[in-house]
Amino acid sequence: MIKLHATRKLFDKLTLTSKGTLPVTPMSKWLYEKPTLDINPLSGWHGHLVTLQRRNCVLMAHDSTRFPLVLPALTKPDFAELNDRFVDTFMNTLLKCGANEVHFETADKYLRPLQIDSDCSRSVQGTLNRMKDEFEHQLYYDRLNIADMTGYNAGAWLADTPRSVKGQKTVLWPKDAMLTLLERLAKSPRR
Repeated sequence: MIKLHATRKLFDKLTLTSKGTLPVTPMSKWLYEKPTLDINPLSGWHGHLVTLQRRNCVLMAHDSTRFPLVLPALTKPDFAELNDRFVDTFMNTLLKCGANEVHFETADKYLRPLQIDSDCSRSVQGTLNRMKDEFEHQLYYDRLNIADMTGYNAGAWLADTPRSVKGQKTVLWPKDAMLTLLERLAKSPRR
């Protein structure tokens, strides 16, 4: 599973099973058929539901790399298909960040269904709040309509912005950190 720590606002929007997962759908069935992993290095995301231009949007950040995902203009069926939307946005944001075949193959090996809880880190929540402000500014400055976008370019743009992490003295570049993580996983034997 891939752990997603959701803010209360997002957590309340989701219909979850007793295990904290989304119900299996035809679009996400393939994720549930993958073998389980003891340790999944792609696990550990934070998700935050925000309203931009009167639309529900979910911003996500990977805990250790701060790699961002932007899921704009979500409707009720999109929340039911959050597993599929997560995979689609993650892979396409990687593509916009210049990922190569090795990155995609490695990411695919570790993709699993989301397991959602409401335990959140204040440090990552701070990153999500900052991402929201930056994305909102981009929408205003470039006069973008959120209903007409996929979020892949916005995610790649946010990934190219340095982030500070509590306890670290240097800044983290999310794009470089995620691509480095995937390269390291490609070289190590699969667990």
